[in-house]
Amino acid sequence: MDAQDKAKLERKRASDFPRELLDLLDSYVHGRIGRREFVAGAGKFATATVSAAALVEMLRPNYAWAIQVPEDDKRLKTEKLTVQSPAGTGHIDCYLARPAAARGKLPGVLVIHENRGLNPYVKDVARRLAVAGYMALAPDGLTSVGGYTGDDENGAKLFGQVDRDKMREDLAAAAVTLKNRADCTGKIGAVGFCFGGGIVNYLAVRMGADLAAGVPFYGAQPSAEDAAKIKAPINAQYGELDTRITGGWPAFDAALTKAGVPHEGHIYPGANHGFHNDTTPRYDEAAAKEAWTHTLAWFDKYLKA
Repeated sequence: MDAQDKAKLERKRASDFPRELLDLLDSYVHGRIGRREFVAGAGKFATATVSAAALVEMLRPNYAWAIQVPEDDKRLKTEKLTVQSPAGTGHIDCYLARPAAARGKLPGVLVIHENRGLNPYVKDVARRLAVAGYMALAPDGLTSVGGYTGDDENGAKLFGQVDRDKMREDLAAAAVTLKNRADCTGKIGAVGFCFGGGIVNYLAVRMGADLAAGVPFYGAQPSAEDAAKIKAPINAQYGELDTRITGGWPAFDAALTKAGVPHEGHIYPGANHGFHNDTTPRYDEAAAKEAWTHTLAWFDKYLKA
């Protein structure tokens, strides 16, 4: 199936698929099972009219659905840049989006991808932030292995090849570079999804007051000991059905409360892991829109004030 045909696919919702199949997808996306096991498992849900291969195709990301702000939007300026990372893999390539009509300095937001690399969905999120008045920097954690190739399955394989500690150093270097840009106010926030949500929490621990706000979407939470180091106001977004990650919120909530950190946690009823990613059936439009409203309000409060 070519890109044009794939773009014509009807968008499916999570409710169109059995819960067990979505759980199987979650295990595959997060590397707990391989593609062969995923396809074999999907076969159990095949019908006379829908083959296992068709089910797998329906569950794959369709990036034609993710374009809310086009690459050539005249309201924006976008560019590619490279950030040096001597403590990491050497350097990390990034995508920068900012308002074209901006005059003076802008607050910055680091946009951190899932465990697939800097795909079109994440770049579009950066452009959405730029339309909202921010300088958005989206680094590609796969830079050291050639960068995101345009295929999420290959991206997952490449992700597994990158030294995780060095990748974190690369992402931290991108955050520091954004904060220190001459055209940045010095106030930066971070938003991330899945792996990226965990990195938002990691940067909040690592950077202390140098991070002005964090919005982790379904990201792994730090230990209570590490959470005590957080200074950045945190607004966490979770799906109710994503018990693997959402189950960690009560302890994180308690740790942030003890540390005196301004924070909110939002758990969206009936939403799955990945509910904000509008390229897959796990996308939940109502939850995604509400979460994005919280995201912009949080950044407006702590970055633009």
